[in-house]
Amino acid sequence: MLFLVLIFSACSSAPRRPAENFAVRSIAANQLNMANQAANQGLYEDAMIFLLEARRLALSADDPKLRIETSMSRASILFSMGLTDEAFQEWEDAAAEGDSSGERELAALSRIYSIRAVLTLYENNSPGVRPDLEDLKTRINQEMAVLSRNSHPIAAAYITLGLAEKQQERWADAESAVTLALAIYERGHFLEDAAYAWFLIASIRSLAGNYDTSLEALRRSIEMDRRAENSFGLASSWQAMGEVQGKAGRPEESRAALLRAAGIYRAIGHDEKAEELEAQL
Repeated sequence: MLFLVLIFSACSSAPRRPAENFAVRSIAANQLNMANQAANQGLYEDAMIFLLEARRLALSADDPKLRIETSMSRASILFSMGLTDEAFQEWEDAAAEGDSSGERELAALSRIYSIRAVLTLYENNSPGVRPDLEDLKTRINQEMAVLSRNSHPIAAAYITLGLAEKQQERWADAESAVTLALAIYERGHFLEDAAYAWFLIASIRSLAGNYDTSLEALRRSIEMDRRAENSFGLASSWQAMGEVQGKAGRPEESRAALLRAAGIYRAIGHDEKAEELEAQL
């Protein structure tokens, strides 16, 4: 009934009240939030359903900010689904919308997310992806120049810079960049983002051969994800803990952590991931 009310209100000749001016935007923002929550749990098809309605409402309101945010969210989900070409096009469209509408920070953030995706492909040895890492870092710093200090977008930029430093095996610089993001996330009580930052710090430390401190970081990641009730993040961190324990030569601890990860994956409906871990054991 709510959507019918909105349609008829739009056709009415009665004076528009302030609340009506923001109703569509509020519903779109709520749908976008639900899409992002589903995506964070690895439920990409569910996320796309929520996002479809968010995008429709954003277009109907002709709200540049929502249009950009829905495009960025859709790009991230498409990328996670392996549809990389479509994802990069969405980020490009979002940045163009930001530039044309004066949403400079969102335009910069779109480009930063696109760079992060390139770094992810490079880390996963995707065919044909051999970026100039110094050039990427220069571009990140250029985009950071328009972002507000101590904001969520600047934290995302620090994370991306950390990923670039990580690919160059500059472990101290990589951890320093991610730590700057972590401080912003923790101050703002962005628990899931803070958990991911700790997860990334653990990865950097593990690659540097510092297994004990890597495990400490994973424990912090788990602590944050428990507070956020982020089951997918918990499963990922327990899986990483099992892998790091294995590298450290502790097979029993590794097995216990991997089994715990598999149990969480199965509990949230990711049976395939659970089976992959159980097969390794």
